[in-house]
Amino acid sequence: MGTMTGLFEEGSSHGKKYGKLNKDEFDGYNSDNHLRKNSPVTLDAPHLDPQMAIDHTAYDPSLSPLSKSPWSSHMNEEGSTSNDNEALIGSLVREEGHIYSLAATKDLLYTGSESKNIRVWKNQKEFTGFKCHSGLVKAIVIAGEKILTGHQDGRIRVWKVSGKNDQQHKRVATLPTLRNYIKCSVKPSNYVEVKRHRNVLWIKHYDAISCLAVTEDHSYIYSASWDRTFKVWRASSFKCLESVIAHEDAVNALVVGLDDLVFTGSADGSVKIWRREVHGKRTKHFFSHTLLKQECAVTALTMSGEGNFLYAGSSDGLVNYWVRETNWEHRGTLRGHKLAILCLAAAGSLIFSGSADMSICVWKRSLSQEHTCVNVLSGHCGPVKCLAAERDLDGMCNERRWILYSGSLDKSVKMWKVSENSTAQHNHQPPRHSVDHFPIVSSLKRVGSKRF
Repeated sequence: MGTMTGLFEEGSSHGKKYGKLNKDEFDGYNSDNHLRKNSPVTLDAPHLDPQMAIDHTAYDPSLSPLSKSPWSSHMNEEGSTSNDNEALIGSLVREEGHIYSLAATKDLLYTGSESKNIRVWKNQKEFTGFKCHSGLVKAIVIAGEKILTGHQDGRIRVWKVSGKNDQQHKRVATLPTLRNYIKCSVKPSNYVEVKRHRNVLWIKHYDAISCLAVTEDHSYIYSASWDRTFKVWRASSFKCLESVIAHEDAVNALVVGLDDLVFTGSADGSVKIWRREVHGKRTKHFFSHTLLKQECAVTALTMSGEGNFLYAGSSDGLVNYWVRETNWEHRGTLRGHKLAILCLAAAGSLIFSGSADMSICVWKRSLSQEHTCVNVLSGHCGPVKCLAAERDLDGMCNERRWILYSGSLDKSVKMWKVSENSTAQHNHQPPRHSVDHFPIVSSLKRVGSKRF
């Protein structure tokens, strides 16, 4: 991978001159979601599917895997926890490949996999779904009425539910849009060299998107990629405002915090803070400082709901955390997994860590900012790749309860009921607590690829 430095913005003087527009840069669609005539399909663009006319092909329930593998209501089955407050309440075994992404909103659950289908679940039953011509849905984020999906092909797709039929999802944009792409391609200075003899527009990710995030007011969309950059998009116009070369290796995770701060975690072993400034219609992100620098890859980030705690999971199985009120001082390390952390989620005073060891640790944060593992959720037979949590409105009035969804490379999605009233259980596992120092890195430090 070639060396790139600095920030690339539209009209900047950086980048090698490159005047010809590559025909395989497009996905065969224009900005109005219509198939382009003579859409290029070449061996150099294997991600294109000439059989897919439009992304919002009508959903065919007969193709659903539901009849083969329905949500099955069951409590405390073998392999699940024995605590009444933390129970496996639903499981879905997919026939469409590994589950890579989840997003929960109200009573809907969106699941993305390595297939072309994005499934939507409601009340533990398959509700609807929609298709995308590019497989491997690596990220899903809900931003108001929009559903954003990030893909292996480096593109972001934006969907909306039809006003006439809540079971129909229509693709309203693919980022970068064709209009912005053509406008940007006119200036040779907008091309950057990413590999030897390979040049791309700065508004386009040239490698897989690893994660998506949106600001609290839904004004800006952030996309992070294995191409070492994160990009900023205006949500109202879908225009790419900025591209930041953030790390020396793949950016695996990104979260948006308070005070106009953005946090990134990378395969280069670092966690960095960036400060956002708005200049007219543009954004400018400035590097603030590095929170963590280590040998093993940073694989996941999450932030507590109130924005006061940042958590970073690593390929050595550890979770480090920092506190906002002390200027993001490092406060401890959570040690509870034997293999790499693949995903993190936070809900109330609870933090969930999913791992390649096939388990999910449930951590509870005390008022003194100490963390204790109050439960280990076991039930997957493959690495836990993604997590999503939402409030359980059926909980008792004197308790805060959450529904946790977990997606795994065992092709299943599981649904758990978790209460904040839990205390550490008595079992035969060694105690798992937060520690105020970095432990010695074991031989499990490097687990497979650093890209997650």
